[in-house]
Amino acid sequence: MLIPMDHPAQVKLLSAAGDLHMPFSDAIKYCILGISVTLLLLALAILGWQTFRCCTQTHTAYTEQDTLKSDLLYSDEKSDTGGNYSGAPSMKVENVNTEVRRLSRCLSQGSLSSPEYKQTAGETGEKASLKTVPGGQVSGSLCFSVYYDQLQARLVVTILQVDGLVKKSETRSLQLFVRIRLMRAGLDGVEVEDCTDEQGEETPPIMWTVLSEWQTRIVKGSCNPLFGDQFSCVLQDDKELQRITLRMEVRDFDKFSRHLVLGEVRVSLRQLSICYPLELHEDLQIPQKDLVGQVLLSLKFLPTSQRLEVGLLKVRTGLNNRRSDAALFARIGVQCNQCKLRYQKTSAVALCLVTVFNEVVIFSLPELPLEQCKILVSVYETSKAKKSTKFLIGQLSVGREKTFEDKHWSLMMQSVRQPIAKWHGLLI
Repeated sequence: MLIPMDHPAQVKLLSAAGDLHMPFSDAIKYCILGISVTLLLLALAILGWQTFRCCTQTHTAYTEQDTLKSDLLYSDEKSDTGGNYSGAPSMKVENVNTEVRRLSRCLSQGSLSSPEYKQTAGETGEKASLKTVPGGQVSGSLCFSVYYDQLQARLVVTILQVDGLVKKSETRSLQLFVRIRLMRAGLDGVEVEDCTDEQGEETPPIMWTVLSEWQTRIVKGSCNPLFGDQFSCVLQDDKELQRITLRMEVRDFDKFSRHLVLGEVRVSLRQLSICYPLELHEDLQIPQKDLVGQVLLSLKFLPTSQRLEVGLLKVRTGLNNRRSDAALFARIGVQCNQCKLRYQKTSAVALCLVTVFNEVVIFSLPELPLEQCKILVSVYETSKAKKSTKFLIGQLSVGREKTFEDKHWSLMMQSVRQPIAKWHGLLI
């Protein structure tokens, strides 16, 4: 029910509402207003700065992407015209089949140049990728110096220069570095078992131990790089010089770790008088592999379930006393009918003269029959106490190719569903 109200009462209420005031002085009100305006201006400034940065980064990204595309187009045009094209980059239309063939060729080259395949492709593949000169040498030479300090029992190796190399690609500049391995011959107290290498041939009876491994800095864009890098190692006894060999490899760096070995130099220290700094200039030779250990490998093929069981039983290596908490683990991969299966790792076991694993990994094969199958075993050294970088000890390869079949593989196929164990040489 509405109660009528006269006009004078309404006027009194409005006047009372108009008389209400905030309990602040005018100075406080102006301060609050000023702070609010300042915060608003600051927020607008931040917003404008972020917008400017976003627009600038987007423009830079698009510019770099356009530049990269232009460079790729230009390189494609240059390769197709035999290197005589010198105009601005232009778009071209290719046939789909041509593009597919080009991509497949690139993928095949990438798979063949992987670090695992490189070290297990055999000496035949390495020789084919190197330009040789008469006498079985590789083009180029290495200049280095060797010195043995008798007072400190320290061996000093200095890499001076690499010269005489031939540039193999016009589109890519060389990025050279030298990897040095200080290797000791023989293995005290252990007899080398009868084992085969990756080509199915008997390995040499001598076993090497890598005492130290170094790597120089990378020099880009030069076929005659100057290094001047110096490395040293303390020897326990002067008699070790009689069994030590320097193995120096000249490599072309690749950011995907697909380093190409251009050649190597081997020098036996027992043939040299290094009481004073001795400078040597040796021609590069075709790279060879050395026996650094042995692996007892077990293979079993299950045709019904299409499985391949690879057992890592024992690993025999030389002890170089690098660290007390050293451990070994293996990485096993299978490539079957041009299909690369996912690799598997074993657990880390403390390093001994004969390290016992007794582990079996199982691979499911994609298809039968097995026209081509390769098993790659890479043995690494690491630290068991804490996470550290892995150090490659050596690799071995077993399997069947189109023109070659490993003896161990043949024995496995003759005795299906039965594990067959055999010693293999661990090469590096």
